Amino acid sequence: MTTLLTPEQLRHECHLEPLGIHSSADITPDYSALGQTRALDAIQFAIGMDHTGYNLFVSGSTGLGKRELVSRIISAEAASGEAPRDCCYIHNFEQPGSPCTLILPRGLGQELHEDLRKLIEILLARIPAQFKSDEYRSQLQALNDEFQQLEEASFKALGQKAHEAGITLMRTPGGYTLGPIKDGKLMTPEQFSKLPEEEQARIKEKVDALNEELTELVHEVPRMHQQHQARIRELEQETTRGVIDPALNNLRQKYGEHIAALAFLDTLHQDLIENVDDFFPTEEEERAPLHKRARSAKFRRYQVNVLVGHTENGGAPVVHEDIPSYQNLVGRVEYEAHFGTLSTDFSLIQPGALHRANGGYLIVDAQKLLSYPFAWEGLKRALRNREVRLDPLEKIYGISGTRSLEPEPVPLEVRVILIGERRLYYLLKHYDPEFTSLFKVYADFSEGFDRDQENLQSYLGLISMLVREEGLTHFDRTGLEAIIEFSSRRMDDSEKLSLNRGQLIDLLRESSFWALRQGASLADRSHVEKAIHQQRYRSSQFSELMQEQIERGLLMVDTSGTRIGQANGLSVFQLGDQRFGKPARISATARIGNGRMLDIERETKLGGAIHSKGVMILGACIGARYARNRPLSLNASLVFEQSYGPVDGDSASAIEFCTLISAIARLPLRQSLAVTGSINQQGEIQAIGGVNEKIEGFFELCQSRGLDGHQGVIIPAANIEHLILHPDVVDACRKGRFHVYAVSTLDQMIELLFDRPAGTADSDGRYPPATVNGLVQLQLTDWAEQIQKQSAKGQD
Repeated sequence: MTTLLTPEQLRHECHLEPLGIHSSADITPDYSALGQTRALDAIQFAIGMDHTGYNLFVSGSTGLGKRELVSRIISAEAASGEAPRDCCYIHNFEQPGSPCTLILPRGLGQELHEDLRKLIEILLARIPAQFKSDEYRSQLQALNDEFQQLEEASFKALGQKAHEAGITLMRTPGGYTLGPIKDGKLMTPEQFSKLPEEEQARIKEKVDALNEELTELVHEVPRMHQQHQARIRELEQETTRGVIDPALNNLRQKYGEHIAALAFLDTLHQDLIENVDDFFPTEEEERAPLHKRARSAKFRRYQVNVLVGHTENGGAPVVHEDIPSYQNLVGRVEYEAHFGTLSTDFSLIQPGALHRANGGYLIVDAQKLLSYPFAWEGLKRALRNREVRLDPLEKIYGISGTRSLEPEPVPLEVRVILIGERRLYYLLKHYDPEFTSLFKVYADFSEGFDRDQENLQSYLGLISMLVREEGLTHFDRTGLEAIIEFSSRRMDDSEKLSLNRGQLIDLLRESSFWALRQGASLADRSHVEKAIHQQRYRSSQFSELMQEQIERGLLMVDTSGTRIGQANGLSVFQLGDQRFGKPARISATARIGNGRMLDIERETKLGGAIHSKGVMILGACIGARYARNRPLSLNASLVFEQSYGPVDGDSASAIEFCTLISAIARLPLRQSLAVTGSINQQGEIQAIGGVNEKIEGFFELCQSRGLDGHQGVIIPAANIEHLILHPDVVDACRKGRFHVYAVSTLDQMIELLFDRPAGTADSDGRYPPATVNGLVQLQLTDWAEQIQKQSAKGQD
């Protein structure tokens, strides 16, 4: 049965009088996760599960407050946790290209860093001073004197032996030489040649023997020198240990419980002794302060790179990474330029978000994460292997031209929370086989909840909380009622309330603004409606342009009279957060044919898949209603007139059906009515979206042309509960100047549009001839018979 809707059905108003509420100041603020019990349970489960792989994906529309709620829950959970241990990198003395990790209890990483810096400063002062001390110099002088005396004694003994044999040992610029003597003087070659041959042979024999001993002695001198240098090095090392050991022993006692730190101190101790020369300043360095010299590159290997340190127990870390690139997640190695050459070491390793969140929680935007190359793969590898491995991007790309570091991986224990759209969640779940094993928990934020008495109280508590948090003007009862109605309208359902906090906060702020501007102590319904009107006005330029084009006749839409094969459909346009409805002319042609239904929108590739589906359904519906026992001898076409862009959705399929049967039976349709609703193959009218905007769009056009009491809109009966129309529309309907009808079947719609009975089929499927359905059936039967006659003539 066709229903003319009452004003009460057109706007399901909110009445708060029974609750005894006068203003939001009387309402207790509600700080709970309103309407998000399912998502809250999922979040609590994810952070409470100790096993690996229970990372969390959070989804929901923008404005639901999911980031705020997730941050609040995670922060509260993290505050009761323990701050993780310090993560450090230290120099690898055996393989400098592979720095080692050093994990220390909270706060000790920074302490060790400071202690080692002070140690280097102490050694820079004490080592040179110790080597300049009188004690060291006397010991060194004693070693030098001993070596010199030993060398001199060796040559003196050989010289005495040669003298006894009548040979002298002389030092020359080229070394040592042996020669015969006569009368205490070196014999000249002339004197030697005048000696008897036997004497010459005896002297040569003695010289040769002494030369052998001299050669051995000369060869022995370097060995003696090496021994001397070894003893000097021992003295240097002993002197160095005398400075280093006491300082390092203090550190060993302080860090004695930590095996890794002790092992590093032992390796550092050996390297300090072997490279003690580094502590002797050059002339340029002598003028620099000790703390600056201690930070020079040659002493970096003795420092600790505290990658992530915690000086106090502030709870488990919670890291929000706004730029989740690969390097920002896993860290990076920086380089220094020296005379055109790039170099690096362990001290230039920078932490990533995974390092900072280790032992706690990492919150990342899924859309941003997937937009950075290798970031998603890097995160998965870290979670899968439970370690952060720092591989530079150039290595991953295979284009590295610079030798880089290969740091030891850092053990990872972190809970990752991804926040993104539902579409991303299901795409990852479908296309990435690793996603399900790594992100086992899904928290889906609800868009709205039921507008019952209990939830209404909680929603008012939310409004009260937001008003107080934002420092806004309080709202009286009428203002609160208007906000509730606005929230339901946002849901396109009078029985639901929107949980979009972003839209709610904007409305509260703007309503408060207009209340203050008008000097009101409380914001009432007029201020809320003013804010809603201004929101729409700021975004309505395109809507007004279309309205102007219709009024000027550039876009042809009739709102009075009757037409054959022409009717008014209703469309919704979505521009950002704003939606508005406008009427559109739909026309149809029909003639004798072979059953072809031409959808011009589909043929021109302007019609979407859902629109094409709706046209196919109405074609099947026509055949089932009017041509059950004979072929459908019809060629028809349907089109949205003056549509120059994509058309989608099936909400016009009901009016397309009526337009088509109007063209078949040559029956006029009322142009004062606009229609929205889809049909199924049984001729039932199905619910559609955007019903409020569609009704208001046609009302605005009729109002601009003058309401005559005959205009109105036909909607599906299933959409009655979704109506929250603008007060102007409700007022016009109350005065009988505009009408909204609700139908549930095609026949009900036909009777309204054609202003005559639709007709009911008998058991054979035949409709009464004078009805709309009967006239359509008669015309289709006539076409079928004509085709049959033409076919028979052709066979003859």
